[in-house]
Amino acid sequence: MPVYSDKVMDHFMNPRNVGEIEDADGIGEEGNPVCGDMMTFYIKVNDSRLSDVKFKTFGCGAAIAVSSIVSEMARGKTLEEARKITPALVAEELQGLPKNKHHCSNLGAQALNKAIDDYLSKQGKPVKTRRREKRNG
Repeated sequence: MPVYSDKVMDHFMNPRNVGEIEDADGIGEEGNPVCGDMMTFYIKVNDSRLSDVKFKTFGCGAAIAVSSIVSEMARGKTLEEARKITPALVAEELQGLPKNKHHCSNLGAQALNKAIDDYLSKQGKPVKTRRREKRNG
């Protein structure tokens, strides 16, 4: 049984920002068919800032905790700042994830980035391609 930090448990038991944004400016979905986790992020953008971020996640406790913390980390940030939320930062913010749950932090960051991509494409703005984050270890 993996050992989770108190922060992971808190975000799993009391997830923040759960739900949909009816008239979302961007929607991003990411999933891992192997483990069955599915995350959908909804964003609202005002003056290039994420004024609201909500999510719906089907998955394990780590996936729910990751979605919750990513929504908190992204809210209020500019699009550029939100793009800098990496899987490593997510895991660090949660005070660590068990090795077999690191993929969950990837899904959260990727789903948020897909929502930003969706928003930018709807605005007719170029969507930046991102390099995949190198993993340590």
